[in-house]
Amino acid sequence: MQFIDQARIAVRAGRGGDGIMAFRREKYVPAGGPSGGDGGRGGDVLLEADANLQTLLDFHYRRLFAADDGTKGGANRCSGPSGHHLVIKVPCGTEVRDARTTILLGDLTSPGESLLVAAGGRGGLGNAHYLSNRNRAPEKFTEGKEGESWLLQLELKLLAEVGIIGLPNAGKSTLIAVLSAARPKIADYPFTTLVPNLGVVRRPSGDGTVFADIPGLIAGASRGAGLGHAFLRHIERTRVLIHLLDAGSEDVVADLKVVEAELTAYGHGLEGRPRLVVLNKIDVVPPEELEALADTVSQHCGGYRPLLISAATSKGLDALLVEVWNQLKELDEAQRILENSSTPLLAPHQSS
Repeated sequence: MQFIDQARIAVRAGRGGDGIMAFRREKYVPAGGPSGGDGGRGGDVLLEADANLQTLLDFHYRRLFAADDGTKGGANRCSGPSGHHLVIKVPCGTEVRDARTTILLGDLTSPGESLLVAAGGRGGLGNAHYLSNRNRAPEKFTEGKEGESWLLQLELKLLAEVGIIGLPNAGKSTLIAVLSAARPKIADYPFTTLVPNLGVVRRPSGDGTVFADIPGLIAGASRGAGLGHAFLRHIERTRVLIHLLDAGSEDVVADLKVVEAELTAYGHGLEGRPRLVVLNKIDVVPPEELEALADTVSQHCGGYRPLLISAATSKGLDALLVEVWNQLKELDEAQRILENSSTPLLAPHQSS
């Protein structure tokens, strides 16, 4: 399946049906009068989040979406049927923006969450609506209103709690393949991963946590170099980052600085996101050199000692997951404290 995370579509709500002019002319109805009914309302266009979708591929082949028009009114004061609403399914995590102004219209993150993006036009009024004491036979009626039309920009940002980042060939795909049931393409050359990969990792409690393997970043990714600029948006929603480093690299600290600089340049709070620095491929480094390498990385990280793992041999992965669960637990507790700290204001004291 092709991964598409951006799409531009045009939506058009239905036009309201016209009101009509009609009069009752039955033989035994002496005061028939006007009987033209109102037109039906045009259908709305809504976007709805669907947990079964993972890409915006459908919008690559279809760009125009239009709801049904309302039907014109009928005789005997019968209103015309309203047009059917059009519900467009999108993946969870889709941001909706006005393509002309880039204003954010909505963010669909939960399954079943919907957003009205184009309102249907109001139906016209039949001549029965204009009956009055002064005008017993009105010939006035109105046409239906046009529905709203918008050009929308859809951007998919994957919903993952943990993001795995690092330079190309740092072992990100191998790590997510070992931790979960994901089966990304793995090879010994850079840019093996061309699209983000999602995998579900089970916690000790049995709950599933989504991990995302983000394609490799390089220097200048925040300005569009390489593949990183296209996929940096997918770690905006992550709560914890696993920064993977290749222990066999010629300059591990330089690799660390490259990704840190790109996170800072991209912004959106990524530079302050909780991050675990992890040295991968420790099986290719002699033990006496590994300790010195860990100390060097620790000095750059303000004394924080990096975790040592080998995704290929599964060494150190249990300790890594323990740190991830602890980070998520601390974030959950901080969120609960923040929610409980908002106490209602007391009413001012009234003197007797």
